Amino acid sequence: MSDPTTSPTGLSAPDAEREATAPSPAPDVSEAAGVLVDRGTLRLALVVGGLVLAVLLGFGLGRLNPPPAGPTGLTSAAATDHPHAPGTGAHEHGVVADTGGTTEVGGLAVGSGGWTLTPLSTGLTAGRAGEFRFQVRDVQGRPVTRFAVVHDKPMHLIVVRRDLTGYQHLHPRMAADGTWSVPLTVPQAGVWRAYADFTLVTDDGGQSARTLGVDLPVPGDYAPRPLPEPARIATVEGFTASWSGEPRIGATRPLRFAVRAGDTTPTLERYLGAYGHLVALREGDLGYLHVHPEAGPAVDGVTFQLTLPGPGRYRLFFDFQVAGVVRTAEFTLTAP
Repeated sequence: MSDPTTSPTGLSAPDAEREATAPSPAPDVSEAAGVLVDRGTLRLALVVGGLVLAVLLGFGLGRLNPPPAGPTGLTSAAATDHPHAPGTGAHEHGVVADTGGTTEVGGLAVGSGGWTLTPLSTGLTAGRAGEFRFQVRDVQGRPVTRFAVVHDKPMHLIVVRRDLTGYQHLHPRMAADGTWSVPLTVPQAGVWRAYADFTLVTDDGGQSARTLGVDLPVPGDYAPRPLPEPARIATVEGFTASWSGEPRIGATRPLRFAVRAGDTTPTLERYLGAYGHLVALREGDLGYLHVHPEAGPAVDGVTFQLTLPGPGRYRLFFDFQVAGVVRTAEFTLTAP
């Protein structure tokens, strides 16, 4: 009798069949892509990987969601590093975030951000009463008619000759078609600069503050006056005004202005929503600086926050009101 048929494994056919159909015990290793991996090691690697992933996700979410901002606009940690005295107005510290560590000045151009200052009247004559009319137009050339009221007025017009004499602070009126007009008399010939200082109300209800400037030539002999020497005291119509503080280039610093009338301190009255206003113009290009007064009564003076954009000489025009009359004290300031 012949031997039973055997399989290639060396088992007989029935034995091989039983071996094939019998359940196999669970192996101690896993095979993936030709690599044998121990299951215990695999579980440990997965746990460690999950912990590392959680840490990385937590760090990323922290970067995407910084701590809440404090009242100064800094994060809560930074805000607590620099407390301010009660009543201190909003201001910045250190170098202003702008190209070259300077702050932007206004009034250097007739247009900005799609809005343009467009004069509608010309032909001013030195020493003769005239009128200045203008519009603010959008990028499509349409007159703008929506302005926010800032310091009690929707439009502030500053006029000064290019040698920084003849300063005037005026408030034009707007017609329904967006045309502004104001009586204007310039005492002398020369090239005068008109600054329109306003805040637009945009289509989405937001606000955009602008200062646009334009030259107004007045024919005649022009003899520019030299700028007065730097001083901290000025007299005007029986009043003596003085300022104190240490202005710096690229940093916001307080300047306090005080007014005296002989041996007494007069009561400063609110004028255009504040106890004083300050305009600063830079000699040469006549750059216009926004200077903001701090809130509160003028007990011993009026404080402004000033940021000098760079070296040069500046002319300061301080408006104050006493007994219903507005006066302007003028100072020269030099930034080294």
